[in-house]
Amino acid sequence: MTLSLSAKAKGIAPSPTLAIDSKTKALIAAGADIVNLSVGEPDFPTPAQASLAGIAAIVNNFTKYTDASGIVELRRGIADKLRDENGLDYAPEEIIVSSGAKQSLYNIFVAILDPGDEVLLPAPYWVSYPEQIRLADGVPVVLETTEATGFKVTAQQVEQAITPKTKAVLLNSPSNPTGAMYSKDEIVALAEVIERHDLFVISDEIYERLTYGQEHYSIARVSLGLRDRTFVVNGFSKTHAMTGWRVGYVAAPQHLVKAMASFQSHTTANPSSISQKAALGALGTFDPATVTQFRARRDAVLEAFSRLPGLTCASPDGAFYVFPNVGAWLGQTYTGLDGSSVTVQTVDHLCELLLTDALVATVPGTGFGAPWNLRMSYATSMEALQKGLTRMTAFFGRFS
Repeated sequence: MTLSLSAKAKGIAPSPTLAIDSKTKALIAAGADIVNLSVGEPDFPTPAQASLAGIAAIVNNFTKYTDASGIVELRRGIADKLRDENGLDYAPEEIIVSSGAKQSLYNIFVAILDPGDEVLLPAPYWVSYPEQIRLADGVPVVLETTEATGFKVTAQQVEQAITPKTKAVLLNSPSNPTGAMYSKDEIVALAEVIERHDLFVISDEIYERLTYGQEHYSIARVSLGLRDRTFVVNGFSKTHAMTGWRVGYVAAPQHLVKAMASFQSHTTANPSSISQKAALGALGTFDPATVTQFRARRDAVLEAFSRLPGLTCASPDGAFYVFPNVGAWLGQTYTGLDGSSVTVQTVDHLCELLLTDALVATVPGTGFGAPWNLRMSYATSMEALQKGLTRMTAFFGRFS
């Protein structure tokens, strides 16, 4: 008998965003002056109220197991947040707290998918969605969108993709990687199809506070019927700059939350007790000035990109990413700083050259289901962003 890894382990692809970030940090540790525009991590500090609450938890020895679904005080606070900020009515028993929204999503897939069940997945998509669906024995069914369609699927597109095996539709608004947002009318149209076909909807709303001129609208608000089939996913990483604290949550009907809690009780059990207290301290501390700063950074990127012939880039309505189409440079000749020339074959090759020659870290769109694009995060200081944009402009000027 030959010992080997499972088919699942061999079939899973590592996260390209974390892989790029790891390589970038290794180069920085080696002394390279890298501008890291690859990772979706706000450069703002964790709110002081959150940090102090975490410290108090340690000092007061709040370091033991908690309820697997999270402490009731935090779930009650999240329920208040959802009611006051999002117009959603959930009881604490309808909320489960997990070790990051990434775990929250995986809990959902495991709870609802049987082998062969299909999940409709608009592309471009966050890199972990298809891999998590496959890990839960589901089948991601990709619905293609383009810059011309605003990177959004239509109700008609969803309707045409539904088969007897379709179990759920996944929506991410605002979107990672595109920053696209669905309007209320678009959400209502999608909701009608989803409810009529008796499907679950997974609504990833992790960027819901980071919007520029358009109000976020949750599909769970459309009707009681939609609420009963919706998983609202959110967390503290993006809006409160708490990526390392690892606190995410799901709001859903109690029987669905109970199923996720049963699974979580056998994997990680409760999220960190200290992080839960920090999250409780973070509630109500979101600073709208964050959005103002992100908008200024977005506008700086779009202005710089507008001067690059051949590059097109949709203006994102939310989150903190741009997703430019760099297809015009694929197949073209790039002359490096050392005078050598090379034909750029793929967007992965292009991003590798950007990193090694221009010292700017971005993420190829391949892992997002978009092989003509790259993702660039503007969740960094304006100074670093301007340095990166100057280097990118010079880099693209070396093509012939």
